[in-house]
Amino acid sequence: MSLSWLKRKHLRVGLGAKRVMISGGKALDLQNSDDWRAAVDALPEILKAHHSRDASVVLADQFVRYALLPHNDAVKTPAQWLALARHRFSALHGAVAAGWDVKVTQTAPLGARLACAVDRELIERIATVFVASQVHLVSVQPFLVAAFNRIRQQVGNGSCWIVVEEPGRLTLALIQRGAWVAIRSRRSDERWRTVLPEILERESAFLGLDKPCTRVIVCAQGEFEFDAEMQDAWRAQAMSYRELALAWE
Repeated sequence: MSLSWLKRKHLRVGLGAKRVMISGGKALDLQNSDDWRAAVDALPEILKAHHSRDASVVLADQFVRYALLPHNDAVKTPAQWLALARHRFSALHGAVAAGWDVKVTQTAPLGARLACAVDRELIERIATVFVASQVHLVSVQPFLVAAFNRIRQQVGNGSCWIVVEEPGRLTLALIQRGAWVAIRSRRSDERWRTVLPEILERESAFLGLDKPCTRVIVCAQGEFEFDAEMQDAWRAQAMSYRELALAWE
């Protein structure tokens, strides 16, 4: 709880390759863009009207690599977890991982650690733009992390799939009994809404789940929102990608 007068709302910016979203304003659609550079280049014009404000950036998951690090009693300090995460990304992605900024966070006391990696140049460019625009950058978060923080109470100690839709891509996170079990990403097309049950069934088989998880929280964007009623065999809940990205904390 907090008491305040004349408090200005925190500015939220959602950064994706195809679209830049801003709280209280219209989204800016980007043409012929497949990486983060066009989105960052658009920020100075967007930030002109927000001089001296505090702001946070939420990065599209397409800019983020994820890995889950199982609990390990032998790894005790934050520095050790960070070294393990960097080793994991290097093993998975090769020499390119040397150019990534890596963060690790705890998901549960004895649960897996969530490791996130982002191009270091992207973080540096964002910071430079905000300083030049005289907007105070408070934080930069991946979308999946920001969204989970907002739906954490709904998930509780239960089990669910979290499905994040971005242009041409789905990010799938499985939580079982409140613990993070898996994060996977895959290419998708306009048919994903129809074939989502088959996608999740294949992912469940790949993970060797003893019991399928049929609860699904879908963070959808695009022209057509996700219709939870389409999935009769699944307990599906649709949530707005934009609202989750730009929700004020």
